[in-house]
Parts: sequence; structure tokens; C-alpha cells
Amino acid sequence: MDAFIADHLGDDVAQLALQRRRFSSLSDDEFRWALQQIEARQRLKDKLPSLVADPDFWFPVRLSCEQCSSELTARYKADLIKENQSPITNNQSPITNNQSPITNNQSPLHLTDLTGGLGIDTLFLSRCFTHTDYVERDPELCRLALHNLAPHGITVHNTTAEEYLSTNHQSPITNHLYFVDPARRDAHGGKVFRLSDCTPDVTQLFRPFANRTSPFAIMLKLSPMLDITSALRDLSELFTPWQVHVLSIRDEVKEVLLYHPAGAEDEPEADTPIIAIDLAYGWTFRFTLSEERAAKSTVNYQLSTINYLYEPASAILKAGAFRLIAQRFGLEKLDSNTHLYTSDTLVPDFPGRIFRIEDRDPKTERRANVLVRNYPLSAEQLRRKLRLEDGGDTYVIGTRINGRPTLITASRVQ
Repeated sequence: MDAFIADHLGDDVAQLALQRRRFSSLSDDEFRWALQQIEARQRLKDKLPSLVADPDFWFPVRLSCEQCSSELTARYKADLIKENQSPITNNQSPITNNQSPITNNQSPLHLTDLTGGLGIDTLFLSRCFTHTDYVERDPELCRLALHNLAPHGITVHNTTAEEYLSTNHQSPITNHLYFVDPARRDAHGGKVFRLSDCTPDVTQLFRPFANRTSPFAIMLKLSPMLDITSALRDLSELFTPWQVHVLSIRDEVKEVLLYHPAGAEDEPEADTPIIAIDLAYGWTFRFTLSEERAAKSTVNYQLSTINYLYEPASAILKAGAFRLIAQRFGLEKLDSNTHLYTSDTLVPDFPGRIFRIEDRDPKTERRANVLVRNYPLSAEQLRRKLRLEDGGDTYVIGTRINGRPTLITASRVQ
């Protein structure tokens, strides 16, 4: 069967499925398994390149593959732990784009992944620890984990996070990391974003550990749609301090990590460190809540006095650095309620998109990319209204200036 998978990795899976009769040497179960492996390798070749290249790694059904971490985000988590479970310094990035998986096993710490899934985070994090437990309630995922993870010394437990903790960890273990990636769908399959609505509910899962002095750490992998302020408020009732890491890849936010380091001293919520990072583009923006609250930004409503328009990267907007991004780069806001920023002269190396404003009437354009920010129409509605073909080098930006809907023609600089 391995040879069959290797021979057909480049085939169209849907077409291959229609050719079942050609492969009578495979049973129906073997044929379905082979198609599952081929499809997964095709879908994950960019997300999990080293594991896709390993012919002995088994992949689960499509949903579990879609929900798993990428290698870039998994390596970031491992490097965060490797940095002695302490906050990242202002002048160091925790990972470089070409960094290899961690191989240092000198740390005496113990890892428990309470929601194992496909086990990508388990595998990469385990290289920082002397012992790792993988906990997963799905029997099929545990079967795959026994094949994929057990040879790396990882112990597999087919049970729920709640049952595992109540049986094995009635009190937290010293020098231990608990990793949780809660399921973000309700009983009807709908998406949920509040911590208390996820499974497991971490606000209850760790409540027996609340206010303990044992130096254990917790890392939570959460939805890009997470309300960070609300989550910090809920979790700070249990433990402090927390770090916030907003992880994006090519300007798409993939995960929000909340990390409670082992042995860290309490600190005011306002000093919570927040790290927004794009793992593909290689930039990092670090700040604290108090810095954002204290930041000053001015508004320039005069479109005729500006030449450049700036749209911050998605991770920075998710992290909430709305005023601080303007202060650090010497920019003004286009409108008090719109997260677009302006300057007369070009400010290079801005973490996001930069546009040069063109002296053209957008209503005369015939082909353009459409961008809307705080505008009464969606991008598609505005495109239809202006009868624009999609594409080209020109951008039509719909926004508000001093509360009035405004259209701007621009070209992309960065």
C-alpha cells in the first residue's frame, strides 16, 4: 500500500476514487486509507512539509488535518518554551524562518498535551521535555498517535482532558507544562469563541489549580476570533501573569496563544506582554496593554495633505495596537474610528500594506482591487456599484474621513 500511495501522490483523488476496479489487490479499507493519505499529503504539503515528506507518518481525516497546527506555529511554541519559559526580550525574535525543530532534551520539564489531535504541537513541543503525555478522547486519533508519536517516547492516553486530570493530576505538578487546544465548535457544529463555550472549558478545567504556588506553566492555543480582553479577564481570576502571542502567516492570523510561564511573578494586567508576529514575513511587534493605553495618536482629516496610506498587518490589529502603531512609526490616523494611517513622506518597513495615493477619480477606473475599511458598503457591493473589473495595479479604497464615506484611488508600494 505504501508503494501505491507513493505512485499516486500527484493524482487527482476524486478521479482516482472512480478507478477503484483497477486496484483489485487492495481491499476496500486499504483503498480508502490510501486515498485519505494521498489527499492529506496534497493538502498539507505547505503546512507540514517535513511530515508530508515522511512516508511513515499517518494522517487522519480531512477535518483533523484542517484543524492541526502548521510546522511554523508549532516551532514557535517550542522555541517559546526553550526560552526558559520566560517572556521574550524586546530585541529577540523567538524563531527564524529557516529554523529546524528543537533537539535539546536537557530540560527536566514534563509536558501534558490535554487535547492531542493530530499531535503536531505535541511532537514539536516534546523535544523540549524529558517526558510527554498525549491525551485525546478520539480513539482513531489515538490509534494514529500510537504509530506517529509513541516511537518518539510520547505516552498516549485515550481519555478526556477532564478525566485525565482528575485521575492523574489532582494537584498541579512542579515544572510541568499543560498544553490545551480547545475544540471551538458547539454540539451543533457551530463555531464558538468564548473560552467558556469551548471544549474543554479551560476556565473550569484548571479551576482546581487556581492560586496554587506550584511552578507549572499553561499554554492555550485559541481561535483567531478570540476576544483577547475577555479571555484575559476570565483567566486572570485563576492565574497571573499571562503573555499574549498573535501568530500570523502571510498576513493571516492563525492562532492566538495565551501563555502562563512557570514560576513567573504576578504583574499588573496592564503590563501583559503582547507579541504580534508574522512567521512567514519575519516581523515582530511587541507592546504591553499599558503602552497602548498611554499612546498618543493624531488624526489628519485633510486628504489633500497626505501622500501615503498604511494598513497595519492583521496580527497587529488583532493584538489591539491601534494607537501605538501610529506613535511608533510617526503616522497619523485617517479617521478616529478607522484603522488606516497616513504620512506625507514614505515610512519604510511598516508591518502591513503601504499605498501611494493617486490623484485620480476612482469613479473613472475600470479595473481595480477594492478595499473597504469602515465603509457603508462591502467590497463586492462597492465593486458592483463602480462597475469595476477585479485585479490590476490600482486600488480603490472605500473608507470614512471625518465620518463621511470617501473613495481613494491608490497604488501598492509595499
